[in-house]
Amino acid sequence: AFLSAGAALAHQGVQNPAVKARMDAMSAIADNTRILGEMAKGARPFDAMAARAAAAAIADHAGKTPDLFAAPEQDPKSEALPAIWTDFDDFTALSAALQVAAEKATGIATPEDLRPALAAIGGTCKACHERYRE
Repeated sequence: AFLSAGAALAHQGVQNPAVKARMDAMSAIADNTRILGEMAKGARPFDAMAARAAAAAIADHAGKTPDLFAAPEQDPKSEALPAIWTDFDDFTALSAALQVAAEKATGIATPEDLRPALAAIGGTCKACHERYRE
């Protein structure tokens, strides 16, 4: 509940609906990645179905990300850097890489599958955030 409240506060005051939609999608990716991370750390019991559902949700949002960012919408609360639109092909490729990593993770069957899946997902998130997020 605390983490969801943090996202809600971060999105409070966003005026541009397109930016709000992007922020909501990124929060959904973060929330689902958090589920996998908690399972990997043992903070949440391993549940293969829940892990696969989280991975599928990440893949779904990643596939929609380029469309959410297609227009260079801005808002004072946005953390999106202008580089997204100056190098949109790279941004789109990173989104596709996240989608592929998450789709592979939909095959999670054991606790041992979590760490490599999470590493692949996290690596793609990090690569994009380093280049395109404040």
